[in-house]
Amino acid sequence: MSGVETITLGCRLNIAESEAIRAMAGDAGDLVIVNSCAVTNEAVRQTRKAIRRARRDRPDARIVVTGCAAQTDPAMFAAMPEVARVLGNREKMLPESYDFTGHGRVRVSDIMAVRDTAPHLATGFAEHARAFVEVQNGCDHRCTFCIIPYGRGNSRSAPAGAVIEQIRALVDQGYGEVVLTGVDVTSYGPDLPGEDGLGRLVERILRHVPALPRLRLSSLDSVEIDDRLFALITGEPRLMPHLHLSLQSGDDMILKRMKRRHSRAQAVAMVERIKTARPEVAIGADIIAGFPTETEAMFENSLALIDDCAIVYGHIFPYSPRAGTPAARMPQVAAPVIRTRAARLRAAAAARRDAWLASLVGSRQRVLVERDGKGGHAENFASVRLADPIAASAHGRICDLAVIGADAGQLIAKGVA
Repeated sequence: MSGVETITLGCRLNIAESEAIRAMAGDAGDLVIVNSCAVTNEAVRQTRKAIRRARRDRPDARIVVTGCAAQTDPAMFAAMPEVARVLGNREKMLPESYDFTGHGRVRVSDIMAVRDTAPHLATGFAEHARAFVEVQNGCDHRCTFCIIPYGRGNSRSAPAGAVIEQIRALVDQGYGEVVLTGVDVTSYGPDLPGEDGLGRLVERILRHVPALPRLRLSSLDSVEIDDRLFALITGEPRLMPHLHLSLQSGDDMILKRMKRRHSRAQAVAMVERIKTARPEVAIGADIIAGFPTETEAMFENSLALIDDCAIVYGHIFPYSPRAGTPAARMPQVAAPVIRTRAARLRAAAAARRDAWLASLVGSRQRVLVERDGKGGHAENFASVRLADPIAASAHGRICDLAVIGADAGQLIAKGVA
C-alpha cells in the first residue's frame, strides 16, 4: 500500500478533520497520518499503539502524528523513532505541514492564540454514508478532569454561511445525513456577529438546504439547550431523534468537583421534557466512573442516572488522571474500584439499550444504508443489520425497513415489500 492514509482516534470532530487532512495531503507521497485523542490515558496509549502498528504495516511510509495528544505532549511523540513529524491541531490543517522539503520535525504552536475554525471545508467522506461538518472548535469551560481545552484552544465558531455552503456541497454529492460536530457544539455562536446560536444555525441549515434529508447533532451540553434549540429537537422531523449529552456524573457533589454547570435534577428534567415532547428521541450520555472522591453512594447516583435519563447509548469512561488538570491532584479512587464501577455502568447501559432495541421489533425504521448494503443506522441511531443484504448501489440511500429482531446490540431488519 502507498499514498496517504489517515488513522483517526477519538471524536467525530477528528473524523471530519481527518477527511480534510486526507484531501490536503493527497500528493504528499507515502504517508500515514495519525490523528490522535487525549481525552484519557488509554486514548494516548492507543495512539502510541497505532503508531507502532503503522510502522509494522508500512515500513517505508513517513508517519505524522497530530491531534490533541500531539498538541498537549509533542515531546512524547517526537521521542518515538517511528515518527517523522509532530503537528499541532492548528498545523494539521495547513497544506505546507505535509511538505517534507522544509519546516521542522515538531510544529506545534500556542493553541490558545488560534481564533479561526473550519478553514478547510472538506468536500467528501470516502468511507462514510454520513458526513461530519465542523461548526465549532475549542472550549471555554475548564472541567477539572479535562485536558481537551489545552489541545483545542478556546471556543470559536465557523461562520454560518460557510457551514451552509459546505453542507449544500455534500448534499449535492449524495450524502443523506450530515452530523454537526465540535468540541462544545452548544457553545456555538457568541463569538460571531449578531444573535447566532446553535438553534439559529440549525434553522438556517434546514431552510437553506431543503434537499438535506437528515441532520444530526453530536454531543450537547444539556444546560445549554435553549428554547429555540429545544423546539427544533422536539418538533423538526429532519433533525434526528437522537441526542448525546455530556452528563459525566449523576451526583451533585461530584458534578461540583468536576466544575460542571448543571445539577442532576436539571439533567433529568431536560430529558423528561424532551421525551415528553418527542418520545422517540434516543438518549446517549458520557459518564465517568470513579472520579476522585467518588464514594459508593455517589456512584449509585450515577448508576441510577441510566434509568432516570433513559440512557440507551452509554459512553462510559473509567476515570484516569491527566497531568496538569485539577482532578489529578484530588484524592484518587483505587484503580480496581474504578474498573468495577465502569463495568457496572456499562452493564446497566447495555441492559437498557437491549430492552429498548427489543421494544422496536415489529416497527418500521428509516435506515441510512451503509457498509455496502449490509447495514446502517436508523433515525434514532440504532445500528441496523440487514437480514438479506441489498444491492451495493443502495449505499448512502435512506430505506424503509421492517425490524424483525434484535441481537448483539443491533436491530435486524429486512426490506419492505
